[in-house]
Amino acid sequence: MMKSGIYVIKLKRNLLPILFLSFTFGLLIFSKSNLPAVKSGLLLWANSVVPSLFPFFVATELLMHTNIIPLLGKMLNPYMIPLFHIRGEGAFAFIMGIISGYPVGAKIAVSLRQNNICSKEECERLLSFTNNSGPLFIIGTVGILMYGNSTIGLLLFITHLLACISVGLLFRYWKKDTVTFQKTNSFSSSQQTKKSVSFSNLGEILAESITSSLSTILLIGGFVVIFSSLISILKASGLLNGLSLLITPIFQFLNIDTNFIQGLLTGILEITNGINCISSIAYKKISLNIILTAFLLGFGGISILLQVWSILSKSDLSIKPYFYGKLLHGLFAAFYTYLFINFFPFFNFNL
Repeated sequence: MMKSGIYVIKLKRNLLPILFLSFTFGLLIFSKSNLPAVKSGLLLWANSVVPSLFPFFVATELLMHTNIIPLLGKMLNPYMIPLFHIRGEGAFAFIMGIISGYPVGAKIAVSLRQNNICSKEECERLLSFTNNSGPLFIIGTVGILMYGNSTIGLLLFITHLLACISVGLLFRYWKKDTVTFQKTNSFSSSQQTKKSVSFSNLGEILAESITSSLSTILLIGGFVVIFSSLISILKASGLLNGLSLLITPIFQFLNIDTNFIQGLLTGILEITNGINCISSIAYKKISLNIILTAFLLGFGGISILLQVWSILSKSDLSIKPYFYGKLLHGLFAAFYTYLFINFFPFFNFNL
């Protein structure tokens, strides 16, 4: 028994080095299939991620230097506190997280914490529901480009938003606050550490905002390339097929077509590749494709989870509420999509 215990401890201690070595050897052994995957990841990042996210990163950085956050705090305090148990300033993360996309919501939540605008508990609640897929990605990329139907994109965006709000309502009970809203619901100038923008320092603030945004967009690009490589290695080595075979009995029990297994597993690793795979599967009931897509859009994938984790490393915020929130978000989104398809004829794409 002692020996087996020692082996378990040693395995835990050496697990990451083993995984990193395996990944390195995989890059060498499967370089023929890996190089096109890396190029594909870079093209995906350059053609989809940069144009859709970089302007929003710069915009949010610039807005953080204005009085928009205290203004939202005064306007939305009466709604944010009873609904989400978060002061009105947190609405900035909520709004920008909805209209921009991953990982803007998490980036703003961290900024609110770093600038002492919201408490640790409030920012962790924000993490659970403000980091979302944007309408440009859902309606444009997924709906129009992948499914060839803007109505599908609209349905996915509506259910994504409803699921996001549902998670926020649930997470209002996450931990007890160490501060009271009565004492801190007004935004004082001492809380804001970011320099206010004016015409005299506009060039300096714009340069800082672009530099910060470039750092984040390059970080995202690195994750996209790494996970494109990882997915390629898993496919070429047959590990993805082996994992699919293990999960097949579960799909058969749930009466779900097993052709969706690889797409779902790919999407759990990296959202864009997974949704692209699921949308391309020819199935007589397209509603199943859409419901699984809704889950992946809500969950976000391990790639985005690690992106958020790297952003959180600059703060004292926990990753736990984000992970639990995104898992619930995916389940809620899939459930709401199922309801819309079955009870609203306009969204019944099986007809």
